[in-house]
Amino acid sequence: MKKPVKKEKPDQNSRVVVIGTSAGGLSALKELISQLYKDFPLPILVVRHISPDATGNVLLDELNRLGTVKCQHGKSGNTLKPGNLYLAPSDHHLMIDGDLKILVTKGAHENRSRPAIDPLFRSAAVVFGTGVIGILLTGYLDDGTSGMKAIKSCGGTCIVQDPEEAEYPDMPRNALNNVKIDYSLPISEMGTLLDKLILRKLRKQKPAPEDVVIEAEIAQRVLSDLSSVNAVGDQVPFNCPGCGGVLWKIESDSDMRFRCHTGHAYTSAALLAEQTSKIEETMWTALRMFEERKNLLTSMSRGEKGVGSKSALERAQMSQVHINRIRTILKADDTKSDDDMPK
Repeated sequence: MKKPVKKEKPDQNSRVVVIGTSAGGLSALKELISQLYKDFPLPILVVRHISPDATGNVLLDELNRLGTVKCQHGKSGNTLKPGNLYLAPSDHHLMIDGDLKILVTKGAHENRSRPAIDPLFRSAAVVFGTGVIGILLTGYLDDGTSGMKAIKSCGGTCIVQDPEEAEYPDMPRNALNNVKIDYSLPISEMGTLLDKLILRKLRKQKPAPEDVVIEAEIAQRVLSDLSSVNAVGDQVPFNCPGCGGVLWKIESDSDMRFRCHTGHAYTSAALLAEQTSKIEETMWTALRMFEERKNLLTSMSRGEKGVGSKSALERAQMSQVHINRIRTILKADDTKSDDDMPK
């Protein structure tokens, strides 16, 4: 019997480029993708934060006009192909499954976003290991930092846009502050760097850390998973703004990151931003209800006589006190530090 010949895994199936960006991402992606060529040997997956009601077609049209790689929205079940760019559809996460196929889900928001960068980066790290090239571009807050940590822990290569040239430097700067980034450079130099990285021999693969695998699975399965989230952290006395459930602090992250068992995930900055948004929403609702109450009591005071009229007017005046207090809170800017306050 003839001994079967072991086939080497094609290099193009061992590597992938994943890119994350947010505010300022349109011009940043155009500058980066314009440096590639039509027969670029790796698949590229991109998450750009966009509103749920956007289509993303404007970005695809702009990128396809460059005449480099072929750009399209990612679709579940499609096989990754070199020379193709797959963009996360609006209001959906974009990930890679174990069969080297695209996975698009409507899972829980991460860092207040869907699509979010971290789920893509984590899934790529688990599947491709040392063959992942992760690129983080301009954007607000810190989505992508946890994903960069996952890529680094699996032996992949981490690249961030130089914060000094980024239109919105938060995302690349947060990654630099929390991850041992391999390269921080202007976008204009990234095309040349990619050409060099592609020619390098892959480092030996190593098993993905258990916590990275668990978090990747939570995002992919789109289901409540109490045992999984218990395995990666401890409960804390905070509620999830997305569903009201209990949050767990991810123990492997020194910069504080949180998850609930239904899949919502937050960095500390994203959690604070979401809490602030929920508080403001509640305050506006309270303001409306107090104004309606005052108007009703005022009408009652005009239609009644004697003690009842006086009581209704006093209660209307007290409602106005509450209205003034709420308006003062809503006008206040609690983002100012002590250094920002007037002396």
